[in-house]
Amino acid sequence: MARHRRCTAPVPLDRARRRLAAGLTAASALAATFLAVSVTPAAPPAPDRAVDVHDLGGAPRGHR
Repeated sequence: MARHRRCTAPVPLDRARRRLAAGLTAASALAATFLAVSVTPAAPPAPDRAVDVHDLGGAPRGHR
């Protein structure tokens, strides 16, 4: 049975791959955040999901 061999990629190349992966992950997260903030929704929120400005700090609806 063959033993596990050491990785053939040199350490600096492996480090560069990890940095590239981390950079691409951060860039995609930033792009997704920007896209979510900048795109307007196709429809208004449903009536049961709408935020009532007078109900932000109080009891649940129907318990006033």
